[in-house]
Amino acid sequence: MLWAMAALIAVPGLGNAQKKKTDDKKGAYVFTVKKEAPATPVKDQYRSGTCWSFSAVSFLESELLRMGKGEFDLSDMYPVYICYVKKGDKYVRMHGDAYFPTGGASNDVVDVLETHGIVPEEVFAGLNYGTDKHDHSELDRVLKGYLEAVVGGKTLTPAWRKAYNGILEAYFGENPVEFEYNGKTYTPRSFADELGLKASDYVKLTSFTHYPFYTYYEMDVPDNWNHGLVFNLPLDEFEAVVDSAIMKGYTLVWGGDVSERGFSWKNGVAIVPDEESEDIKGTDRDKWESMSDKEKKDAAYKFEKIVPEKTIDQAERQKGYDEWTSTDDHGMHLVGIAYDQNGNKYYKIKNSWNTSNPQKGYIYMSEAFFRAKTLDIMVNKEALPESVKAKMAE
Repeated sequence: MLWAMAALIAVPGLGNAQKKKTDDKKGAYVFTVKKEAPATPVKDQYRSGTCWSFSAVSFLESELLRMGKGEFDLSDMYPVYICYVKKGDKYVRMHGDAYFPTGGASNDVVDVLETHGIVPEEVFAGLNYGTDKHDHSELDRVLKGYLEAVVGGKTLTPAWRKAYNGILEAYFGENPVEFEYNGKTYTPRSFADELGLKASDYVKLTSFTHYPFYTYYEMDVPDNWNHGLVFNLPLDEFEAVVDSAIMKGYTLVWGGDVSERGFSWKNGVAIVPDEESEDIKGTDRDKWESMSDKEKKDAAYKFEKIVPEKTIDQAERQKGYDEWTSTDDHGMHLVGIAYDQNGNKYYKIKNSWNTSNPQKGYIYMSEAFFRAKTLDIMVNKEALPESVKAKMAE
C-alpha cells in the first residue's frame, strides 16, 4: 500500500490521468434492462450468409422457452439446406432468370417449418466439410457454378437435381428425413409438431409509405427470393408492436441495416448521432461551425459518451430506404427493452457473431436506430396489440 502511494506521488500527472479515465468511464454507455424475454446461448454464423436462419431459429427457441417446453438447440442449417434445395429448383425452372441469393429472410425459416418441420442441432449441424465453423464461401461458389452449367445447355436432363442435391449433402450432411432423438424416432415434421411450433402463429410487419398502410405486400428487397409478405403499419404503431410484445414476454426477429458507422459491434451499441448537434463536441458554436464534416462525424462516432441522436419520423425513414442508405443486410433476435443512464430507450438484441464484443454477443440498439434502420420484424400474432389485430383482420 505504501509502495503504491509512493509510486502515485512519484509519477507526475498520474492522478489526473486516473481521474480522466474515471470520467471517461462515467460518460460511457451503461444500460439497465427494463424487460427481457429468455433466450438461448449466442451462436456463431461465422462465414456464412445465414443470419436470417440463425435469428429466426433463435426466435423459435425463445418461443419454446416461453411456451414452457424447455431449452432446445435447434438446427440453424436445416432451414438453410432446405432453402438451397428450393432456390436451386427455382433457378433452373426460371432458366437462370432468377436471383440465387446466399441470404434470405426470417419467413424462409417459418416456411420450412410449415413444409418440412425442424430438427435438433445434434441431428443436423451442417458441418460436413472439415471445419467446426460455418464457412460457405466455397459452397456458394460451387452451387452457383453448377447451376450456371445446368441452365447453360439447350436441354435439361433429370440428372441435374440428383447431382445438385449431392453437392448439398456433401457439404451439409445427409438430409435427416428420419432420426433418433431422446430415445424416439422422428421426422422433421413430427418433431416440429411435438414441439408445438406452428408457422401460422407468426407474421411479418414493416413500415413504409410506398405501399398503403394496413395492407400486405411483398417485401421488395433482393433477399426476398421466396416472395414473403409483410403487413404495413405507420411507424409509431410499428414500434408499439415491439414494445407491446416485449412487455408481454415475447421476442421478435429483427431484419435491417447494420452497414452503418453508428452500428458498433466492438462497443455493443447502435446509434444514429445527430451530427449537427453542438453537444456532440461539447464546444462553443464558433468552434463547432468551423469544424469540417469529417471532424463532426468523427466526434459523433467516438462512443465515449452518450450523444444526441436524430429524430426519426416516417419521412426520414422512407428517405433512407428510397436512397439505398437503409438496406436489408442482417437479421438478429430482439429480446428486450433497456435504458441508458440518461433515460434513452434501447432494444436489446441477440446477434449471431459469437460472444466477442463487450455485451457478450448482444447489442443495444437505440430507438432512433430502430426507427431508421429496421426493415421488418417477425412476431407471434398473439403478441400484437388488439388494435393491430383488428386492422389485420379487416
